[in-house]
Amino acid sequence: MVAGGGASVIYSDTICDLGGGRDLANYGEYSGAPSESQTFEYAKTILGLMTKEMNPQGKVLIIGGGIANFTNVAATFKGIVRALKDYKHLLIEHKISIFVRRGGPNYQEGLRVMRDVGAELEVPVHVFGPETHMTAIVSMALGKRRTPKSLVPDQPHILSQRLSPASSMGSLVEDSSDLKESSPKLSHRVVVQLWSSEQESALTETTSLFTSETQSIIYGMQPRACQSMLDFDHLCSRKTPSVAAMVYPFSGNHKQKFYFGKREVLIPVYKELSEALGKFPSVDVVINFASLRSAHESTIEVMQYPQIRTIAIIAEGIPEHHTRVLIKIANKKKVTIIGPATVGGIKPGCFKIGNTGGMTDNIISSKLYRPGSVAYVSRSGGMSNELNNIIANKTNGVFEGVAIGGDRYPGSTFLDHLLRYHDDPNVKMLVLLGEVGGTEEYKVCEAVKSGRIFKPLVAWCIGTCTKMFSSEVQFGHAGACANAKEETSEVKNKALLEAGVHVPDSFDTLGVLIG
Repeated sequence: MVAGGGASVIYSDTICDLGGGRDLANYGEYSGAPSESQTFEYAKTILGLMTKEMNPQGKVLIIGGGIANFTNVAATFKGIVRALKDYKHLLIEHKISIFVRRGGPNYQEGLRVMRDVGAELEVPVHVFGPETHMTAIVSMALGKRRTPKSLVPDQPHILSQRLSPASSMGSLVEDSSDLKESSPKLSHRVVVQLWSSEQESALTETTSLFTSETQSIIYGMQPRACQSMLDFDHLCSRKTPSVAAMVYPFSGNHKQKFYFGKREVLIPVYKELSEALGKFPSVDVVINFASLRSAHESTIEVMQYPQIRTIAIIAEGIPEHHTRVLIKIANKKKVTIIGPATVGGIKPGCFKIGNTGGMTDNIISSKLYRPGSVAYVSRSGGMSNELNNIIANKTNGVFEGVAIGGDRYPGSTFLDHLLRYHDDPNVKMLVLLGEVGGTEEYKVCEAVKSGRIFKPLVAWCIGTCTKMFSSEVQFGHAGACANAKEETSEVKNKALLEAGVHVPDSFDTLGVLIG
């Protein structure tokens, strides 16, 4: 059971990379902030399938995920715990061991609940937090490395959990020097060619989507996302909130109270978009939380106003035809669309979209309150938060990051954002996390081969496990399915490497290559 479309693919990749592909049984992905009851029903389905047949050697249940942006980890884990209690005797009878890794909102409480249920059920449950590499639990589960015997109950994030990626054969590490020694090694030498001042001076002047003065309108009643943005603003020492107003067509005009640091502020809520934009002419970003039923119409309405330059569409499930219509209109009006099916993006020290970046503790630990010099683009919103963590640990931090969304036709592409990053003199390195399905990565290859992109680019396409399956596999994202050989991750990673992009051996060595 894995939370997040991108993370679920990476866990499958890692199992196959470590030789466990033939033992991979049921693949389950849950995301989008499911409730406790929803996770309970889902977990029962997985456990029911898992305990249908006996394996004399026992079985392994992996409950993993990236660092969540907005999913309440404690609530989802409580649903899983209820299901585990219902299956107590079958878990013991089938010799099932459980490995857990998760981060995000209320993850400490969620990990505590999972630890406690292991002791109560007398079932082996090994629990780890975000300081453990996301896929480290896979090598433990497959017996490729030693599993720590015990953890300090009240501190799920202590140094004793700081384990290197799954491909490492090392064991529990005690300090950062041991962590470096046990990290996986690249199979090839990395040579980075520096660019000249003449090359950089020849770049066209780029226009940033977000600055420390950017203000936005949230379309939809999303107080949680609004407060998250204001908390980020305060951490970044912004003078004014990044949210000017909210638009909610199903109520009259009113104001809602939020906190900007310790100070209370009133954010106006308008029934009509036109009135909100008329009151705030400096707003140039709209974050559209409308449902899949109305996201198309509301986005078309937003694009009628020339002051809007960027629109983030959060909803997933929008018909592909509608998305292509939106892209056509946006290109004509020179509007940047991020999404659909995205958590958004973040520019440290300046602006973040909705729930991107998670809660305050993750903003601080990933150094998102101030800009670094590494810019990334990914499809997965959940994995963008993992990239924030990896880049913060390996470099001076993130300059900007965008998740373009998991649909087959994203409003903006990998190349759109990479070129924008590349032409900014403050960006020194680019990172691309692609995935199985689609052909956008080949446009990046052409840009590198032609010399249009000359700054260091590290790229990896997840979904390499598809070669283990005899038929097409549809992963969590709508666009994560290879309809041709060219759309497989294996072929795309090879093409990127041949084009001159820095490509790791696996997701586990992505951080090593970035550093």
